[in-house]
Amino acid sequence: MLLVPLILSLTVHEYAHGWTARRLGDDTAERAGRLSLNPLVHIDWLGTVLLPLLGIPFGWAKPVPVDPSRFRRGVRMGTGMALTASAGPISNVILAVVATVAYGALVRFSPGTLDGTPGVAALLQSVIGINVSLALFNLIPVPPLDGSRIVDGFMPYRLRPQWEAFSRLAPFLLIGVMLLGGRLIAGPASYVFGLLNRLFAAIIVTGT
Repeated sequence: MLLVPLILSLTVHEYAHGWTARRLGDDTAERAGRLSLNPLVHIDWLGTVLLPLLGIPFGWAKPVPVDPSRFRRGVRMGTGMALTASAGPISNVILAVVATVAYGALVRFSPGTLDGTPGVAALLQSVIGINVSLALFNLIPVPPLDGSRIVDGFMPYRLRPQWEAFSRLAPFLLIGVMLLGGRLIAGPASYVFGLLNRLFAAIIVTGT
């Protein structure tokens, strides 16, 4: 129940990075065979398979290669990298919304499906929870998480020395983020889950 939605979510996340880069002119991911929704091309056997099988609610996939020098003319490299990085978390938010709509639609129009196959509800709930967590965790501005690339893309030149000094601490900061990640995103996650709960409630009461 954890492995399947996690692999789905990580696959869409990495595909979104590659798709966005391709739209900006960089075909590096495509040439590497990574512009695909086939999970096998994105799986990291430790982060995508082993940890979830051990019951650890955390994982990662192989990063999609992006070459900002190949962005088309008119796309600033920093902006292009920020857009490419943001595509991953955005894709996870979209998956969470789609799963919420699907769950609400089943409750509203086909409650018997959920009664007969309770695993469907559990699976949709896992998709929602995993994708909200992935989106918010990846937005933490610590390298190599997506949030750091977004910040890097818009960092004013005058603040570059401080940002680069901060980035040099990334290995230690990342350990802290992995240990405290749940606490760091607890507030934002609660807010996002509240919005999704309102969407769910709006769907199930429509027409009643």
